[in-house]
Parts: sequence; C-alpha cells; structure tokens
Amino acid sequence: MPNLTDEEYDALDEYWTTHTPKLSGDGKNGSFAKRAGEGGHVVVVDNLTAKWLSVKAAAEHSSPDEIIGNLVRKEIIAAASA
Repeated sequence: MPNLTDEEYDALDEYWTTHTPKLSGDGKNGSFAKRAGEGGHVVVVDNLTAKWLSVKAAAEHSSPDEIIGNLVRKEIIAAASA
C-alpha cells in the first residue's frame, strides 16, 4: 500500500465509514466467502514477493494462490525425494 498523508488517511477513513461494503448474504459470492469455503488463509508478504507473485500469476494466467501452491508442492516433492 502506498504511503499516505494524514489528510489521505482521513479521507479514506471517512469514505469507508460512510460507504460500508455491501455483502451478498448468500455465503457463496465474494472473496472472503470463497476463501473460507476452500480452507484459505491470509498470508502477509513483503512488497517484492507480492510484486513477483502478481507478475508470475499474470504471465501464467493463474492466481497468486496457485503460484504459491505449486511452489509449496515442489518443495514437498523435493524434500520427500531427498
């Protein structure tokens, strides 16, 4: 996230205070509902990692979760065959 001035933080706070996100209520739509159903977890990464994941995902027409999953699976296979 970019560095914001105090005024920008205040404006953003004001916006989200007065514009509450709408929820579908069906429990199936939306990023959080989809992730919760798949057993997803939030992972915080540094900026370099986030940018690399975005570029890699775009190049492979996949999502960052798929890139991470593939990397982890490769590591598991390498560890098992060592």
